[in-house]
Amino acid sequence: MKRFDNAYDPWPALNFADWRDTAATLQLWTQIVGKVRLELSPWLNHGWQVPLYVNARGLCTSSIHVGRGILEIDFDLVDHRLIVRTSDSPERGFALEPMSVAAFYRRLMAELEMAGVGVAIDVMPNEVPEPIRFPDDEVHAAYDAAAVHTFWRALVQVDRVFRLFRTAFLGKSSPVHLFWGSFDLAVTRFSGRRAPLHPGGVPGLPDAVTREAYSHEVSSAGFWPGNDSYPHAAFYSYAYPMPQGFAHAAIEPIGAVWAEAMSEWLLPYDTVRRAVDPDAALLRFLQTTYRAAADLASWDRNLECDIGVAGRPRPVYPAEAASAGSSAGTSG
Repeated sequence: MKRFDNAYDPWPALNFADWRDTAATLQLWTQIVGKVRLELSPWLNHGWQVPLYVNARGLCTSSIHVGRGILEIDFDLVDHRLIVRTSDSPERGFALEPMSVAAFYRRLMAELEMAGVGVAIDVMPNEVPEPIRFPDDEVHAAYDAAAVHTFWRALVQVDRVFRLFRTAFLGKSSPVHLFWGSFDLAVTRFSGRRAPLHPGGVPGLPDAVTREAYSHEVSSAGFWPGNDSYPHAAFYSYAYPMPQGFAHAAIEPIGAVWAEAMSEWLLPYDTVRRAVDPDAALLRFLQTTYRAAADLASWDRNLECDIGVAGRPRPVYPAEAASAGSSAGTSG
């Protein structure tokens, strides 16, 4: 198995057709782990208590408080293991290899029980066509380790650029996190204003969850590896509520298209990875879609700032600070 190394292409090729069955299985596995986090975590605004995060080995839950202790569950996509850690018991886990969703569910529940974590989850998958209860799903059982490792390597780059983009906003902004329902890595900016009540109707997602998630105006961007209805890895950007004219905005780079059926802008992953400067190409997409949404919806543009620089604090009211310094220097 190839390990992540700077000698490898940092933006690897992703062909959804090559790992379609594995992607479906992996998504359902992440849903099981994500639902453990959901069941054990108090609700946070916009469902931010449920996603997974990209880390140095794959995907992780981060800390979940259980009683007076901590639980963490990691998908190690380098050594291909599911790891269960608690603050008061030995590390546990099992190999990630071809196995059914039902087998994965049983093994994870058994590991949690042996670690002293009692939890019961909703066993019906969310946001997937023709869902099968986790304990009954013997259909999805593929695991191509090389393909999963490649997907994680792509997520590492996307996560890095999304985090840079997040630093250029002073207002409320989500973490960069992976939602296991839609299986997308996302980052969202908020205007600070309440939004109209969302109509709901998202397949496989309770209306109460959707309406809480979109309780305030958003400009949201993300990345997903593809699915049967759109079998291509792509970046997306949308706004809720969608301002008039958003579909006709000038969006960069060349290759970005408006997807009428999805009501969002799309940029193929291949367009980014083949660009002379992939980081710059992706940032242009993130910036131009956000600015279009912000301009058309009359957001407060003073919430924007330059991209953050490591080790350098942002200046705060530089004109006032300079004036205060000058006055201090001349006072007796």
